Amino acid sequence: MTSLASKSNVQIIKDPRYIRNIGLLVGGIVLLLAAVLVGLMAGAISLPAAEVWTALVRDSDSEARQIVWNLRLPRVLTGMLAGACLATSGAFLQGVFRNPLADPGIIGVSSGGGLAAVVIMILFPAQIAYLPMAAFFGALGAAVVVYILAWKGGASPLRLILAGVAVNSLLGAGMTTLMILNSEKVQAVLPWMSGSLNGRSWPHFDALLPYTIVGGLASIFLIKQANLLVLGDDTAKVLGNRVETGRLLIILLSTFLAGAAISIVGMVGFVGLVVPHIVRLLAGGNYRILLPLSAIGGAALVVMADTAARSWFDPIEFPVGILLALLGAPFFLYLLRKGLGK
Repeated sequence: MTSLASKSNVQIIKDPRYIRNIGLLVGGIVLLLAAVLVGLMAGAISLPAAEVWTALVRDSDSEARQIVWNLRLPRVLTGMLAGACLATSGAFLQGVFRNPLADPGIIGVSSGGGLAAVVIMILFPAQIAYLPMAAFFGALGAAVVVYILAWKGGASPLRLILAGVAVNSLLGAGMTTLMILNSEKVQAVLPWMSGSLNGRSWPHFDALLPYTIVGGLASIFLIKQANLLVLGDDTAKVLGNRVETGRLLIILLSTFLAGAAISIVGMVGFVGLVVPHIVRLLAGGNYRILLPLSAIGGAALVVMADTAARSWFDPIEFPVGILLALLGAPFFLYLLRKGLGK
């Protein structure tokens, strides 16, 4: 038996897909580390890599220490967590809906969080400290409403998408109406609506970290469910999967992850849409490799985009959400043209 097990392990290690996946994971981690390093170096005041390292490991009152530790590091780490949450959410939703265009926005999660945030910022500005909590529960509430509306002896992917589009449109109209009726306060809302990491510090990182850890651990237990749901409801049922329970859990987890990210960084788009597409192109659709690569890719993308947003347009700080949309839309069209959407 030991000999057979050893031969099996050797065969797995020699499997080209196994070697490729390990290479992709290592490459993704290297890319993420490079993005973090550049994010700590770049800005209004450029710092060399050696000075960044010294500022990280040596406690001092130097200007570099203050810039790296108090300004750039919490911002970069918050961007990492937000990107990982959004990409993981998008990867799950594309699988459970069996729709390559699915992302947190398609089921009203983004609009639900956005409407709750706009209500706080415009109607209850004195309660601004509760904005992250309101945005999170707004996103969660939108997802619950969509699922209830889609339920008819079950919630099929098609009904969920149709209900999501309708709810998303309604919530978007609500946000627009509030801003039109309170046009004098719109300026305070726009940065959050555009998606931004400006001003994000250690309290924001501390607030997002527990959600990311809990969501990441829960994701591990839903990998098998996601792989089965991709095969279709009938096949999943034949294989003994409780389809509706699995779908509901995945949608709730996706909402949990996306809502947590949106509540901290605002309505950052395209991460949950584009990153899982790229990962599927490189690594296939198995969620055992798709999820970790999507999380790493999403983290790297947001950090790189935010670094570019605050460096390219100096002294203006461009919202990272707008930059991602400007770069993400053409790139996504390019991927579709290459046949990724088939």
